[in-house]
Amino acid sequence: MVGLEAVGYLPKATDASGHDGPAVIVASNFHMNRSEAQRATCYSRAHQCSGSAVQHDAASTTAASADVPGRGIACMLTAVFVFSVQDAVVKWITADYPVMQVIFFRGVFGMISCAVIVWRDGGWAKARTRRLGAHLWRGGLILGALISFYLAISMMPLADVVAIAFSAPLFMTALSVPLLGEHVGARRWAAVGVGFVGVVIVVRPGAGVLEPAALLAIVSSVLFAIGMTVTRRLSRSESSATILLYFTLLNIVVGGAFMPFQWVTPPLADGLLLASVGLTGSIGAYLMFEAFRLTPVAVVAPFEFSALIWAMLFGYLVWGDVPGGAVFLGAAVVVGSNLYIVHREARRKVAAPPPRLPA
Repeated sequence: MVGLEAVGYLPKATDASGHDGPAVIVASNFHMNRSEAQRATCYSRAHQCSGSAVQHDAASTTAASADVPGRGIACMLTAVFVFSVQDAVVKWITADYPVMQVIFFRGVFGMISCAVIVWRDGGWAKARTRRLGAHLWRGGLILGALISFYLAISMMPLADVVAIAFSAPLFMTALSVPLLGEHVGARRWAAVGVGFVGVVIVVRPGAGVLEPAALLAIVSSVLFAIGMTVTRRLSRSESSATILLYFTLLNIVVGGAFMPFQWVTPPLADGLLLASVGLTGSIGAYLMFEAFRLTPVAVVAPFEFSALIWAMLFGYLVWGDVPGGAVFLGAAVVVGSNLYIVHREARRKVAAPPPRLPA
């Protein structure tokens, strides 16, 4: 799922006025404003920060980012390709291996990059938490979204599932009102409504009944949206590395609990594919964070929707799936709604007063 590997790695977010605000989520991934992206990528630059406030001059940051829009776009396109390959690998290997075994391998090999991030964030001692229950609640939601998504792509064409997955930001926008107490204007509500119409077009419920696989894809988007609202609250007191660590551990524990009953010994080639699920997530997340650090969200966000192109291409080349007209139409409606929400969010942040700097 494009970007879902990155959900554990969310820094504290502030809006343009300096108050806590929502991360802008597009497709299946959170989109960060530039200061958030800078904090997220500080690990790759070996800075010792933990997702807490890192002061930047907005004008200088914008100028620096504006110098490399081509690199940012290239990072986004590469990240989307990497995540799309991961989705295709998951669809391929779930034909022979249980989803929970994929989750287990994802956690085990994802722990490699997680250990590096925790080390750069200050070590294991700094990753201790007093909010274990919140981590388990948040991790359970995101893990449920991941399992539902993997089950869905094992039963449906890739393009169909990816198109439905783009509804996650629509659910997030809608849920931000009751769960985060945020204000959503009439125009964004209209975009959410139109986006859900696009989801219905893709799902094409026959005789009023949803196919189980399509329902799983929708459940995945809903769980992801709820999980991101919990992440928003949790990130106010917990570092990004800590959130990532406990989520990765949860993958290992939950997936490992099923291994005595579902383990299938893979040959070397399949073992490498299973390992790649965790490793590609780390590579894709790094590239995506770099994209938002280098380039304004309004510029780079639309390129994330190239995931649909890759999903259609892999689906056709590997499984012979040819998307119907309803998938193209519904996907266009969902993508258009997401882009409008990003546009409105960008305008809202531009219109917000600048933060007060200490004298």
